[in-house]
Amino acid sequence: MEAHYWHQKWQRGDIAFHREEANPHLVAHLGKLNLAQGSRVFVPLCGKTRDIAYLLSCGYQVLGVELSELAVRELFAQLSVTPQITQVGDLSRYSADGITIFVGNFFKLNAELAGGIDAIYDRAALVALPSQMRRDYTAHLIKLSQNAPQLLVTYEYQQELIDGPPFSISEQEVSQHYADVYHINLQERVAVEGGMKGKVPSCEAVYLLRG
Repeated sequence: MEAHYWHQKWQRGDIAFHREEANPHLVAHLGKLNLAQGSRVFVPLCGKTRDIAYLLSCGYQVLGVELSELAVRELFAQLSVTPQITQVGDLSRYSADGITIFVGNFFKLNAELAGGIDAIYDRAALVALPSQMRRDYTAHLIKLSQNAPQLLVTYEYQQELIDGPPFSISEQEVSQHYADVYHINLQERVAVEGGMKGKVPSCEAVYLLRG
């Protein structure tokens, strides 16, 4: 899946994946990460998610990475914050008090640039990527975060019936990606109202991953 695919979706406003409020799974399960105030939460492929405002309101710092600069500009506008923008290699860094978002290719972000990561919240990254990229993504995420605990949200449905993204990711696949470094605990599995894209039955699965 090429970068222009996502750039075009943002430019067209084709962002059905964007929610106008904090994700209820984040609200329900964030506390299980047992994070201290001021902890730094990494949100990969963050878009302009309202979840960032929620994390900030809970007293956490936020680190993100996003391919679309348009999305990041809109994110800071939503937050009513003017970011400082600097170029760091192939990435642009948008930063303000408590928040740093890198614009560019996720795989260009390394641990030195990212700085410390206390936890990961992945609602829209793993499910956005096709199978081969998911293997590369999870390996890079583990290295980047040094196995930081993770709250992960996935979708499950019959992939052969419709195209992703978001893609269907089974519990078995989550285990294949993460079982070598994490204890994986399924927190809940809930039906998606109306199904995936209104076409096929689907559910969301919420996992807590700890080293």
